[in-house]
Amino acid sequence: MYQMIFVFVFSFSMGTTLAQIDFKAQREHMVKVQLRNRDITDPATLEAMLKVPRHQFVPQNLREVAYTDGPLPIGEGQTISQPYIVAYMTQVLELQPDHKVLEIGTGSGYQAAVLAEIVDSVYTMEIVQKLGHYARKRLKKQRYNNVQVRIGDGYHGWPEKAPFDGIMVTAGAEQIPPKLTEQLKEGGKMIIPVGPHRGIRHLVLLTKKKGKIKRKNLMAVRFVPFTRKKEE
Repeated sequence: MYQMIFVFVFSFSMGTTLAQIDFKAQREHMVKVQLRNRDITDPATLEAMLKVPRHQFVPQNLREVAYTDGPLPIGEGQTISQPYIVAYMTQVLELQPDHKVLEIGTGSGYQAAVLAEIVDSVYTMEIVQKLGHYARKRLKKQRYNNVQVRIGDGYHGWPEKAPFDGIMVTAGAEQIPPKLTEQLKEGGKMIIPVGPHRGIRHLVLLTKKKGKIKRKNLMAVRFVPFTRKKEE
């Protein structure tokens, strides 16, 4: 399964406005065809994907294709992930309502919103200031008050809020940041795309058991690179 970066274009009737598009119906179709018909079975994940208005987390000129089966550009060289990838990464963390989750790579804020529908609290980090500010505004507007956004380098995580039940990295790394695994709770899970720069990576699931990290490769993916501070 590859997360390719391209835009699907659907045909809409001439004169159709965004106000006339039934986004709820598109969301329901997305969940049925792209998620249920594949391997997304977790009830909490499916419900979250049904609830979160994905079209509110993409640029306005792309809202009519917000629910298509692929990633979309959100500016600054970044993308909002394919709906299936969002759901898959959420599902494998096996999240519970009382969990606390760290996300590295806020992007548009969409993945954080999906997580926020499931868990008690979400801490999300974005190194690109413009994206971080926009995501914070979007999440606040959508009333996701259990999400905190920090603008900065996520390589070292958010130690003062650790430990976390789950950690999700939504950018491709060449190696697993050690500080992130340190911030996992006992029994906690972390998912991260790992592999060569700008190449095909593996989506890796890490589980902490008795202080040791167990690794499992899940699938091949393409993600935008993990961005670091220049001086590091």
